[in-house]
This record gives sequence, C-alpha cells and structure tokens, in this order.
Amino acid sequence: MTTDQIAATTTVYMPVLGESIDEGTITRWLKSPGEHVAAEEPLLEVATDKVDTEIPAPAGGILEQILVEEDSVVAVGTALAIIAEPDGGSTQPGTEPSPPAAPDPPGSSNPAIAFTRTGACYPCARSFQH
Repeated sequence: MTTDQIAATTTVYMPVLGESIDEGTITRWLKSPGEHVAAEEPLLEVATDKVDTEIPAPAGGILEQILVEEDSVVAVGTALAIIAEPDGGSTQPGTEPSPPAAPDPPGSSNPAIAFTRTGACYPCARSFQH
C-alpha cells in the first residue's frame, strides 16, 4: 500500500470480559493478515480463568496486521490487531475511475426519476408537498 492509497484503519483492543477480569490469553486467531473480515464476525478466541470467548471484529475490512501472537497473555485495553477499512473510492493502480453515468432527461419513463416537469412525484403521483 503506497502513501497515496492509505485507507482508514480500526484497531482491535482486548475487551473487558468481566468485572474482575484484567487479562486474557489469545488462544487462536480465526483470520490471517490479508483476509477480509466482516463487522461483528469472530476474529479471535480469548481464554481467561473464568470464560473462553470469541472476540468479534469491530469493523469490516481487511485484517492488516496482528499485533499479538497466539498464547500471549494481554491486559484489557491492549491493541490486538489492525483492520484496514475499505476506502470506497480507491481504484487499482493503473486504472481510472469510471465517469458517472449521464442523468436521464426530465420526463423520461425511468422510475428512478423522482419528479417530472408537471410537479408531481412520479412513483406516487402526489404533489411536491409530501
């Protein structure tokens, strides 16, 4: 990733898993760096002396980096991984973004046109006042 293609990132932190739980052991990563992850999809497994649980991804994107290896004991609040969020407007190197489609002329039969020249809403034939 070059500097002109930097996407927003989200850091995954060790969550609070209980009132008296201060740390946990990373038992298994369910995704590898470079893999796509959906928001709320299980990302890793954590074990404590009271509970074993899966930690979901806080955002969707690409798992960019794992900061803590398996079998490591980490405190609540420790950064565990970085997810690169899709930037939505990026293109592959060497490609040009496609130009926007030309709008349909007013009064066309396309239902996507909300208002016609008569001042009525096309889908429901109500006036502009709604």
